[in-house]
Amino acid sequence: MRQIIATDRAPAAVGPYSQAVRYGNLLFLSGQVAINPENGEIERGTVAEQTRRTLQNIKGVLEAAGSSFDQVLKCNVYLADISYFDEMNQVYKEFFGHDYPARLCVSGVQIYGGLAVEIDVIAGI
Repeated sequence: MRQIIATDRAPAAVGPYSQAVRYGNLLFLSGQVAINPENGEIERGTVAEQTRRTLQNIKGVLEAAGSSFDQVLKCNVYLADISYFDEMNQVYKEFFGHDYPARLCVSGVQIYGGLAVEIDVIAGI
C-alpha cells in the first residue's frame, strides 16, 4: 500500500527522504521551500515570493500523485519570524480558496538555506 511519489515539478529529494509518500488514500508530503525545480536554485525573494514558489512546488507533488489543493487535509507552515505571517497568509489564501484545511503555524525556526517559509501537507487522493 506504500508508494513513493517523485516528480520533476518540485525540487528533487536530496538526502534520505521522499518528496511524498502515498499510503492508501492519504498522501504525506515532505516540507517544501522556495527552490526552483528547474535549476535547483534557492529563490530568496520576498516572503510572498517564497510562499508562492513553495506552494507551486507542493502543487507539483500533489498533481503527480493525483491530488490537488482541494484535497489537502492539513498544512504545517513554518516561518523564520512571526512578522512574516500576514504576507505568507495573503499568498496562502490564493491557493486554497474558501474551504481551508486544518493548519499549524510555527515561527522562530531555522529553515533550510536561511529561507523564511517551509510548508508540508497531508492530502487525500
